[in-house]
Amino acid sequence: MKRKLILENGAVFMGTALGAKEDSFGEVVFQTGMTGYQEIMSDPSYAGQIITMTYPLIGNYGINRDDFESMKPALRGVVVKNAAKDPSHHLMRQSLDEWLRAIDVPGITGVDTRMLTRMIREQGAMRGAIVPFEENTTKVLEILKSTKPLAGQVREVSTKTTYANPGYGKRVVLIDYGMKKGILRDLLEQGYDVIVVPYNTTSKEILSYAPDGLVLSNGPGDPADIPEAIEALQDLIGMVPLFGICLGHQLLARACGAGTFKMKFGHRGSNHPVRDLSSGRIAITSQNHGYAIDAASLEQTPFEITHRNVNDDSVEGIRHRHAPAFSVQYHPEASAGPEDAKELFIQFDELMNQHAGRKYYAETN
Repeated sequence: MKRKLILENGAVFMGTALGAKEDSFGEVVFQTGMTGYQEIMSDPSYAGQIITMTYPLIGNYGINRDDFESMKPALRGVVVKNAAKDPSHHLMRQSLDEWLRAIDVPGITGVDTRMLTRMIREQGAMRGAIVPFEENTTKVLEILKSTKPLAGQVREVSTKTTYANPGYGKRVVLIDYGMKKGILRDLLEQGYDVIVVPYNTTSKEILSYAPDGLVLSNGPGDPADIPEAIEALQDLIGMVPLFGICLGHQLLARACGAGTFKMKFGHRGSNHPVRDLSSGRIAITSQNHGYAIDAASLEQTPFEITHRNVNDDSVEGIRHRHAPAFSVQYHPEASAGPEDAKELFIQFDELMNQHAGRKYYAETN
């Protein structure tokens, strides 16, 4: 069955149907990872987005049971150059097409993803729709141009209830803004007693769990859309060691008065080089974000920049000058080959050791 991708700038890409039959509207972005499509498509940070995979062959090893980053993917669609028709892997349970059908997510294959990616790089991420070939393009464009920007994705993907993952080590509260399972997995591997809480949990409730540390997870969308989360963090900075990842990194900065902005097309891939400013060391990192911290706005806050992106000099890491709090824009739990960023979990553990048993650490927030 023929299908087409229509962008709000009027561009139309023809292809063949993949996955579910439903029409789909969302923000069209591109992902440069050569592998890991299952983890990418199940990442809650893609809530409301149509993912264009730049690697030309997707689905060659199928879908297995274990490599999900969430059990209820929130993406709106998938665009690929070539979807493998005969995948092969000893752990495979489904093909990509079968899985997309099962979760009611449409896709399109046979698209010139190189051209599409170049268009997004030049004009920025934009709204788009995956619809049947027969659909009236003019009517779809009218819908796209009248659609408001995405908002509220964190509320969609965050856990609705608090739950515990018992362990015998330090107690860590993990705030779920759209958490990848990999973050929870890495914390559990350290033997921590992990309590996962919803995005809008109050600071009072978080402190009632007597945590040794607090992890702020990744998540989708604009950090400004969840002021209740920022308000809670303002109370928590200085009260307990904090480690922020991706959206958690942006929320931590905003909690101290810094600003964030929407990037032209964001960082989405598994090979982004990041420089540690103290050591000069370059780490190859996995990233997925469309917003970033405004570097100039950090000058009036108690944060210092610790990491920069080698490609565009954007802020990739910050550290509080007075309180035990730091964060990074990239994903230390995602090991797309190298494990350059795993040491951040060790730093977090050391921070908790240094401040064990203290009730209040910072003289100023």
